[in-house]
Amino acid sequence: MIIMEKDKETNKEINQSEQSHPSQKSAVQTMVGFKNTEVGLIPEDWYLLSYGEIFDFLNTATYSRAQLTENEEIGYVHYGDIHVKCVHFIDLDKIKLPTINRDLLKNYPTLKDGDLIVVDASEDYEGVGKSVEVRNLKNRKAISGLHTFLLRDKEEKIANGFKGYIHSNKLVKKQMDTLATGLKVYGVSKNNLKKILIPLPPKPEQEAIAKVLSDTDTLIEKLEQLIAKKRNIKTGAMQELLKPKEGWEVKKLGEVANFFSGGTPSTSNSAYYGGNIPWITSSDLNKEKIFEVDGKITEEGLMNSSAKMVRKGTLLLALYGATAGVTAITFIDAAINQAVLAIEPNSDSSEFLFYKLTSLKTWIVSTFTQGGQANLSGNIIKALELEFPNMEEQTRIAQILSDMDSEIEALERQLAKYKLLKQGMMQVLLTGKIRLNH
Repeated sequence: MIIMEKDKETNKEINQSEQSHPSQKSAVQTMVGFKNTEVGLIPEDWYLLSYGEIFDFLNTATYSRAQLTENEEIGYVHYGDIHVKCVHFIDLDKIKLPTINRDLLKNYPTLKDGDLIVVDASEDYEGVGKSVEVRNLKNRKAISGLHTFLLRDKEEKIANGFKGYIHSNKLVKKQMDTLATGLKVYGVSKNNLKKILIPLPPKPEQEAIAKVLSDTDTLIEKLEQLIAKKRNIKTGAMQELLKPKEGWEVKKLGEVANFFSGGTPSTSNSAYYGGNIPWITSSDLNKEKIFEVDGKITEEGLMNSSAKMVRKGTLLLALYGATAGVTAITFIDAAINQAVLAIEPNSDSSEFLFYKLTSLKTWIVSTFTQGGQANLSGNIIKALELEFPNMEEQTRIAQILSDMDSEIEALERQLAKYKLLKQGMMQVLLTGKIRLNH
């Protein structure tokens, strides 16, 4: 595969010319091999077609979630599943659809591979006009349902595999966001959707782009599966390694550690915030290992509040709110607020205790929550009786689990890198800034 890039030097000269003569900007050819269009710059050999020119809009059903079942014959694509379960494709080999009874099929058209399903409702702008391409139907039957448009290519102008990435083209998405209407729920009407223009390369290039992006998606998917497998292995290892064994000693946490919580500087005093002291709140504990936080307070804020400093290596536990019972270790010196309990073991391993409390999180919350949102306290945690092996065994167990965490973290960094790479690839390939020589 040969990648052809724009002439950077020529483009630099043109941009300098635009800055010198802003009144002539619209008349300047801003990129070699590109043309100005209603949606912006696209390659000279690309063309624009609207959704209405490319697709027939077919009827969709309006059955609610309450009318759906699990084991009937006809699959049903609900808009909520597109938002939550799908990215570019709705692959029937990978996703199990809710179903409807055959009696509800009526005259609704059944899906075909290559159909494009567009949602007409979203709670945020990111999901406005989200679309997925149908693939791997095989002998299955399904229909498109509530809050969706079903689009079928009239004359096969778009290659199968390319349609699923249309919504990710920033030139298309910008038009959708402009036409979106609503207050709490946003959507694009059928009439407006038909007007939106899609930049299209020649069909062989569509197929080449689709293959590159699909191969990248496959790589990302395999990495996600590997991470899930590693997490399951770690869960099993925690259950086995932390299971009390002969010779382990039962101790109350209050007897083996020091405890304290923090506070919040007055939010009405701006002089207390934006300083150099990291400020950990309960939501930060979801990171499990804290190396940085967004919140910062000043020395003045620390001195004039009940916020307290914790040292690097301190074990932290969320006392209430959505993160109640979540445990983390801080790898920075920081201040904590009143929803965070600091635990400093006198002699036992903080890291072992981190894994021990993490494994018991669900039990702790369910045991000490009296309806409503979980609300723990320092006294509750102090009274917990836990089994401890000797220090050598604690260190060995913590090291095994820490090594597993490090492996998972490395894979997650790799996954984030691939996802970022894919985003960049989509923006240059779907707008023609980089061409694939097919």
